[in-house]
Amino acid sequence: MRKSKILRETKETTVELEIDLDGSGLFKVDTPIGFLTHMVESFAKHGRFDLNLKAKGDIHVSYHHTVEDVGITLGMAVFEALGDKKGIQRYGYSIIPMDEALVLCSIDISGRPLFFYDDLGLRGKITDFDFELIWEFFKGFALESKSTLHIKVLSGRILHHIAEACFKAFALSLKQAVSLVGGEIPSTKGCL
Repeated sequence: MRKSKILRETKETTVELEIDLDGSGLFKVDTPIGFLTHMVESFAKHGRFDLNLKAKGDIHVSYHHTVEDVGITLGMAVFEALGDKKGIQRYGYSIIPMDEALVLCSIDISGRPLFFYDDLGLRGKITDFDFELIWEFFKGFALESKSTLHIKVLSGRILHHIAEACFKAFALSLKQAVSLVGGEIPSTKGCL
């Protein structure tokens, strides 16, 4: 069973997250940030991950801590659920359109955390959500899952569409990377 449950508590946030990598896209997401909730629901649905998430944070200060800590906790949960990583595809990639937006995502569950992100320098708000917080979410995931993650915005004008394409591309890439295709660890080193 490739499942995990993580509780992460700091002075700034409390995040409870449960994931089943072999689910069907069932989700229950409760955060104090409407746009973050929408993006995480989209991730679960399109990646076909069963996901329960409850997050609280010091949003009176900023959304930053909560968004980052949800990404960190998701990374911790995926890392734990993968166990020894035997039989996984390891690599996943996708290019997703969302109306005028086009986003490329590629992931290597390598054991070597690295995050590369190019959003064309776009800045602004999606309702009250700062667009640059997307970087914080995915950086937290990449570091805690010990994965190499690349996300590149190829085109787009509407920040909501770009953000949603990022989360959908990430969902499809991760689903491909964690899919079971054999019985060995996919590395000439014998470990990931």
